[in-house]
Amino acid sequence: MNSGLRHWREAATLLLAAGAPARLLRSPLGPFDYELLLLQRSSRSGFMPSAHVFPGGVVEAADFSADWLGLLPASPLCGLGQVRQPPPGSSRAPLFATDREELGSPLPGEVAFRICAIRETFEEAGILLLVPGPGPAAAGGPVVPLPADRLPPAAELSEWRRRVQQEPACFLQLCQHLRCVPNIWALQEWSNWLTPVGRAGRGGRRYDTAFYLCCLERRPRTEQDSQEVTAFLWSSPPEIIELFKSEEIRLAPPQFYELCRLCNFSSLRELHKFSSDRALEGCECWMPVMLTASDGYIQLLPGDELYPEDPDYTGERKIIMSTDKKVEDLMKGGSIFHRIVIKNINNLAVYVNIQAKYKHINPLRINSACSDYNSKL
Repeated sequence: MNSGLRHWREAATLLLAAGAPARLLRSPLGPFDYELLLLQRSSRSGFMPSAHVFPGGVVEAADFSADWLGLLPASPLCGLGQVRQPPPGSSRAPLFATDREELGSPLPGEVAFRICAIRETFEEAGILLLVPGPGPAAAGGPVVPLPADRLPPAAELSEWRRRVQQEPACFLQLCQHLRCVPNIWALQEWSNWLTPVGRAGRGGRRYDTAFYLCCLERRPRTEQDSQEVTAFLWSSPPEIIELFKSEEIRLAPPQFYELCRLCNFSSLRELHKFSSDRALEGCECWMPVMLTASDGYIQLLPGDELYPEDPDYTGERKIIMSTDKKVEDLMKGGSIFHRIVIKNINNLAVYVNIQAKYKHINPLRINSACSDYNSKL
């Protein structure tokens, strides 16, 4: 772990997409043949209580354990591809660029963050993303879940899950017991979000989170843990947004943004191909900066014309961006957008008209109060 970080805790989260029968939706987007997994956090959670989130959590020392090198392939990056040099004028996100050996771990961050996402998905949803032997997993289409005959009986697996929840180092022991390894090769680097100033959880918690995408051939068995997670939901991106619109679920702005981005893909294989093709391009690190208007808020993202040249990453400068103008006036007077407009907790809209970097794709413009799925700025 990066003990030098004073303001953020490193974390990893997983956008888990699984094949499902295509259903006709009440929107111009038509049927989707996959669903995403969302978990509802406990109302007692210290960060985003009761919200629906992607599975994931804080990186633990066990995720960086040198013992993983005894299970994973010995090749550079344990068989993961080397991310290409960033475009001119850009740099690799600090989360990934940090030299982990200088921090005492021989395991690269790209490996440890994937192990964290896989471990947390097992802890929170009971889903084991493993492959037999040392790996790497065979390349191809969406991943086929580990066969049931490679898994312990349900009671034994539940006991392993309880042990991993109590002690993350037990996840490595589980992999040794099953003669399997975490399927790190199925997780494609997708995005990197920093908790903005003023949106920290209890105790000032802020996170530097790696977002990964994994496509599964079919939906795996899912079980909530009744501790951190009180419910789970499998549904397509547009259906999730409809639930958010109707105030049946709560989403944080990064989750809403990523769901709007996934609305570009109605096919699981199309999504898998896109994520696989661009995975070695890397991603940009984004810290939203809050602008308070007279009737709402705007989360500004890098590239927006109002995004500060020198953002207050730490919050120590106590910079507050505010205006007496209304959100509508700010939108009419602007021309270069990369922002999330927040009217209230269930009324969000993403506006992007800049070129996406790292061969990524911009989200569809979806106003959660009155959907406009077809339009893009």
